[in-house]
Amino acid sequence: MNEFYMYLQLGLEHILDIQGYDHILFILALCAIYVAGDWKKILILVTAFTVGHSITLALATFRVINIDMTLIEMLIPATIFVTAFSNIFRSRSIRNAAYLNNNYLLALFFGFIHGMGFSNYLRALLGKEAKVLKPLFAFNLGLEVGQIIIVGIFTLISFILITILGVKQRDWKLVVSSAIAGIALMMIVQSDYWN
Repeated sequence: MNEFYMYLQLGLEHILDIQGYDHILFILALCAIYVAGDWKKILILVTAFTVGHSITLALATFRVINIDMTLIEMLIPATIFVTAFSNIFRSRSIRNAAYLNNNYLLALFFGFIHGMGFSNYLRALLGKEAKVLKPLFAFNLGLEVGQIIIVGIFTLISFILITILGVKQRDWKLVVSSAIAGIALMMIVQSDYWN
């Protein structure tokens, strides 16, 4: 099997693995305030997140940065909680350019934290390989494709519920964001960081 394709597939499988649901929850929290017609904004937001975690994933893989993993494992659900909890208080007026720019910067920053969470996994995969840029790029590309699949499914469900079945967008946002915030809070409390 082609090395590039192998790492692309590993990135895709890693993001879509239900056991790694923390990343899926974060993507859903990012999407919760948008409707299907905002798909371009959602893709830019998710890509900003990917850029953030790609940078720290590379830095951690090359051992430029090394942060205690118990701290990272607590910060990841904290980013999910902050994103979901803030959704609850946001109004639908998300078309403001300043708001969108802040959202993109926040996604980029939170991507830095999530990237550190992937670093041990990727470091173990790469082992002693001499050339890591191509596998690193392929893995991140796989992650991005997986995130787009998650966004596509979530957007389709949102479209069906809001546009076809008439569920109010505000109610959908509150249910999704509250559920994600609750799960993230439990993850924070159960984190090894507190032991």
